[in-house]
Amino acid sequence: MPLASERSPIPRRRRSKRHLKLLAAPWRGPLSALITVIFSGALGYRITEGWDWGDCLWMVLITISTIGYGEVEPLSPQGRLVTVLIVIGGLVVVQLVIQRVLGLKDAGYFRKLRSFSFQRMLDQMHGHVILCGYGRIGQEIAAQLLRDQTPLVVIETDPERRDIAEANGLKVLQADATLDETLLDAGLERCCSLVAALPGDASNLYVVLSSRDLRPGCRLIARANSDEAAAKLRLAGATVVVSPYVAGGRAMAASALRPLAVNFMELLSSSDYEIEEFQLSSDPLHLMTIGGRSLAELELGRRSGAMVLAIQHQGRLIANPSSDMALAPGQLLIVLGSRDQLQCFQNLLGEAVDSIQTMPG
Repeated sequence: MPLASERSPIPRRRRSKRHLKLLAAPWRGPLSALITVIFSGALGYRITEGWDWGDCLWMVLITISTIGYGEVEPLSPQGRLVTVLIVIGGLVVVQLVIQRVLGLKDAGYFRKLRSFSFQRMLDQMHGHVILCGYGRIGQEIAAQLLRDQTPLVVIETDPERRDIAEANGLKVLQADATLDETLLDAGLERCCSLVAALPGDASNLYVVLSSRDLRPGCRLIARANSDEAAAKLRLAGATVVVSPYVAGGRAMAASALRPLAVNFMELLSSSDYEIEEFQLSSDPLHLMTIGGRSLAELELGRRSGAMVLAIQHQGRLIANPSSDMALAPGQLLIVLGSRDQLQCFQNLLGEAVDSIQTMPG
């Protein structure tokens, strides 16, 4: 059976076209009436005055818009009758448009139009992060992602929190994040990761289950309020589970025992530097250009400016690897550098890189 993410694009495109037709439908009457007045008036001038079509249309336009530049040529009595009919038809069309605009405003048409425009914008986003929940935890996550200039879409049901998020310049989808349709509207098929930061463990579990079913390969980060919830979230398919209480306790303990390390991480978070994990491919064919060569031979640090902090090799972490450390399939390189330096480092490795994970600075 095809996955939901594979089944959804065509129906969603059809739905978008249907919404566009519904939004355009109220204007068909006024536009049809306006076109009828213009071409009927042009035909009237063509018959009564014998002008070419350009002069006929020009005369209709300056008459119906009440600009009144003056007649193209002196009008015959029949031509003046045509002009009177055009003026009356123009007034009828203007009245029809005014009535239609007032009726559409009362029916919430312009709100639907803004919603449709917002959804079209979301449909064009790629490589963004979806944040479910804009509570205290969600606000801190969003602030960090904004500092990192990461494209972000927030899903929030509370109107007050939605207003706060929009005031902070965020794109907000006011809907229930536990629904499949909401996740698809937020661009789950095109995002780089999803963060479930809702206050309830059950809600986060629903989000993880739905996301894993809709897009099995998506990176999912979930909040948990207890060890039991964390275990269930991992079983449901969460890539990373974070408990604010456990994380806060560890940070406080680290501040008491290793203050220098904590200070370094705080300095790093306020800088332009990042730490990225470069997972090398397990296929030796992809490492033909670098496999078996040492860091000194490749000169990755000198050529890119990035620093290799550690290498995970055969389940063992080698911190501050020596220059004669050889690269091999399946290794994980932990590298520190600016965005440009890390991009250069990635280019030097080429197709040897299987995946990249970033820990923002």
